[in-house]
Amino acid sequence: MANKVLLIEDDDATADFVARGLTEEGFVVDRAANGRDGLFHATDGSYDCIVLDRMLPGIDGMGVLAAVRAAGIETPVIVLSALGAADDRIHGLTHGADDYLTKPFAFVELLARIRLLIRRGGATKAVETVLRCGDLEMDLLARRTKRAGKAIDLQPREFRLLEFMLRHVDQVVTRTMLLEGVWDYHFDPGTNVIDVHLSRLRKKVDEGFDRPLLHTVRGAGYRLGLDP
Repeated sequence: MANKVLLIEDDDATADFVARGLTEEGFVVDRAANGRDGLFHATDGSYDCIVLDRMLPGIDGMGVLAAVRAAGIETPVIVLSALGAADDRIHGLTHGADDYLTKPFAFVELLARIRLLIRRGGATKAVETVLRCGDLEMDLLARRTKRAGKAIDLQPREFRLLEFMLRHVDQVVTRTMLLEGVWDYHFDPGTNVIDVHLSRLRKKVDEGFDRPLLHTVRGAGYRLGLDP
């Protein structure tokens, strides 16, 4: 049986783009263009995942989310928003969302996150606020990072870069994925910005440890993991 997704999005172009892509991937998609209609559909509890825009007419996305959770609906929710600051993302994740994706976004990333939420059973899982790889640990709420108990001081962009890598442990992360997911670029600026930041991050994460975690995959990208 096809998974059923509720898309609550008031921007027609974005809604058309997402709905078409999900339909092509075999999902059944219902759409709502405002918060009130979205809440009406969401509370029937029949969806495998809800994709929720944050800034909606009628009732804003966080209001819809609060009402859904207050009604005991545990359907996994991924919030889409142009509000991409760390505080905005943390606010969403700590107020009932299972995931948070900033606009503009790559459809393939949205698709991967939806599938992951559905696979995990979404609503019953706790919100993931601590990410780990071996002895490396990142607390998203406290914004603290440490390895083997030793604190690592990261600049904001380095924190976001490492968070992205920790969300893709043991996966090859391409430069395009990093440009989109960390810098919000949907084009290649043709600079060495990624190399510079990864070099600094590698120094902070791996220097002084016998086992490096950040690896360069020649011709493909980068990978965070225990194995070389």
